[in-house]
Amino acid sequence: MRTNRSAPIATVIPVLSYPDVRAAVAWLTSAFGFVERVRVGENHRSQMRFGDGDLIVADTGSHRSPPVPGQVVASVMVRVEDARAHCAHARAAGATIVMEPTDFEYGERQYEAMDLAGHFWTFTETIADVDPSAFRY
Repeated sequence: MRTNRSAPIATVIPVLSYPDVRAAVAWLTSAFGFVERVRVGENHRSQMRFGDGDLIVADTGSHRSPPVPGQVVASVMVRVEDARAHCAHARAAGATIVMEPTDFEYGERQYEAMDLAGHFWTFTETIADVDPSAFRY
């Protein structure tokens, strides 16, 4: 797989939503020892690192909700070699495709799917190495 300085390098990247991204980043740094790697917007999202693992802290809105007592609300991002082929395979296996493979300005091609239980997944393929300073929200 290609590398992209604007994207986390881990193969599987959990994405967790919080009502206040900055407060979550501060708490995750303080309580668990995460390090902020890339900030996108003031309260939009943050890429965080712990060891060789990555986590994305995302804002709420769109289709994302904060955790609710008694419910698990999260999505998982997985890096793949070929998002289009992976999407076709997932569709054939019964996944509900929520977003077709789409190229984004930050150097990733991504598609979104729901699994058999309704969990939300994003699969991402690096298509370009983009300097993180090239885009800001």
